[in-house]
Amino acid sequence: MAPAEVAPAEVTPAEAGRHRLWWPAALAAAVALGLGVPALVAGGSDASGSVASTPAQESAEAGFARDMATHHQQAIDLSFIVRDRTQDTEVRNLAFDIINTQANQRGMMMGWLDQWGLTQHSGTKPMAWMKMNHQYEPHDGSLMPGMATNTELAKLRSLSGQEAEVYYLQLMVEHHKGGVEMAQGYVDLATNAVEKRLAQTMVNGQRGEIDLITELLAKRGAKPLS
Repeated sequence: MAPAEVAPAEVTPAEAGRHRLWWPAALAAAVALGLGVPALVAGGSDASGSVASTPAQESAEAGFARDMATHHQQAIDLSFIVRDRTQDTEVRNLAFDIINTQANQRGMMMGWLDQWGLTQHSGTKPMAWMKMNHQYEPHDGSLMPGMATNTELAKLRSLSGQEAEVYYLQLMVEHHKGGVEMAQGYVDLATNAVEKRLAQTMVNGQRGEIDLITELLAKRGAKPLS
C-alpha cells in the first residue's frame, strides 16, 4: 500500500486534539448517509439476506465496534506523537495515512453504536465478545493485545529522529498484529454484513501495512519486536 503524500500545511498539537474530537462524529454522519442507516439497524439484512435485528448491548457487533474503536484511537495517538518527533518523509507519510484511515473507521463504528442506541463503553472485559477465553490481562494502559503501555508511550515521546521512527514502527507492528487478530475474530462471528466487510478491510489493510512497516524497519537496520 502506497502511503498518501503529507499535506504541506502543518497541524499544531492543539489542532490535532480538536480533530480527534470532531472527526468521529462528522465521519459517522457521512457514513450513515452514504451506507444508509437501514443497513446497520433493525430492518437491515445480514450476509445471508435475512432480516437482521438491532445488535444487543453485549453482542459481538457491539463489542467489536467498541473495542476496535479504542484500539484505533491509540494507533492515531501513536501516529500523532511520531509525526512531531521526526522529519522523515516515509514515516510521516505512514503516520498520516494511519491517522486518516483509522479515524475514518473509528467514526464509522462509533456512528453504528449510536444508531443502534447502544453505549460506547461497556463494563465487560475487552474482547469478551470473542468467546475464546482470551488470556490477555490489561496492564499499564494496554487494554488489548498489541496496544502500547503507558510506559511505551512515554518512551516514544522521549525519542526523536531515527530512534523515534524505529520505536514507532516496532510499536505499530505489534499494534497491527493485535488489530488483525481482533478483526479476524469478528469476521468469524459476524452477523452484520456491513460491519463484517469493514472488519475484513481492516484484516487486509493492516496485514499489508505490517509488510510495509517491516521493510521500513529493515531500511533502518532494525526488526520488529517479535
